[in-house]
Amino acid sequence: MRIFDPHIHMTSRTTDDYARMAAAGIRSVVEPAFWLGQPRTGPGSFTDYFDSLIGWEPYRAAQFGVVHHATIALNPKEANDPRCRPVLDLLPRYLDKGRVVAVGEIGYDSMTPEEDDAFERQLALAVEHDLPALVHTPHRDKARGTRRTLEVVAASGIAPERVTVDHLNEVTVGMVRESGCWMGFSIYPETKMSPPRMVEILREYGLDRMLVNSAADWGVSDPLLTLETGKAMLAAGFTDDDVDRVLWRNPVEFYSQSGRLDLTGAGAGEPTFAGSSVKRGGS
Repeated sequence: MRIFDPHIHMTSRTTDDYARMAAAGIRSVVEPAFWLGQPRTGPGSFTDYFDSLIGWEPYRAAQFGVVHHATIALNPKEANDPRCRPVLDLLPRYLDKGRVVAVGEIGYDSMTPEEDDAFERQLALAVEHDLPALVHTPHRDKARGTRRTLEVVAASGIAPERVTVDHLNEVTVGMVRESGCWMGFSIYPETKMSPPRMVEILREYGLDRMLVNSAADWGVSDPLLTLETGKAMLAAGFTDDDVDRVLWRNPVEFYSQSGRLDLTGAGAGEPTFAGSSVKRGGS
């Protein structure tokens, strides 16, 4: 089983996680920029973070044969902080980088006017830079937030097939399917979506435009739940080809729209450097 996790926050994970993921067949990941838990106090914090997403983290992943790409954005939660809003002016610099395959995570947390503005401006950047968009739906009042999300996406002029609306559930999947956007599902140990629930959604709605991710971060999460979803699909009667489509070919299809997805080296780890697991740079 080959797996592409289209939404996972590896900055929050250890090298042990990379080793486990590689052994489980996870060959490629996309890491969206997101809220780190601790409030950031200015654009400089984001500059360092974005630099790590396109520099350090791909290097760290490559040691385990995992190909790493990123999406870049001002996340919805921090869009409400006036100290962070200047980050919107920094984004064009990063959206031109070769390992950036979408604008994201964008969308809603509390559905404030500030989030409206940041969402609309970043969708416009996706159109301007010819990139797909990865959209976060709010964890509270999800149905209303998803409806509002789809209204803003439709008004932006971006093609729906270039948008993934993520963190969906049984209540919201139907409206996103009808919109023509891609449907993203985060599989968690205790919240959001579970492998058995995901199997039932796939039975009802089919495999087209379906993306399954672990969204693993600093909270209670598991970077191997994509694998567990694949196993649950097989146990429920889906074929090996069905699993490959959902866990590999679908995310490849979505992110290939960026023109930047490069899976060269997937599964082939890099050697250590002079007896150390990382290069230390010059003296």
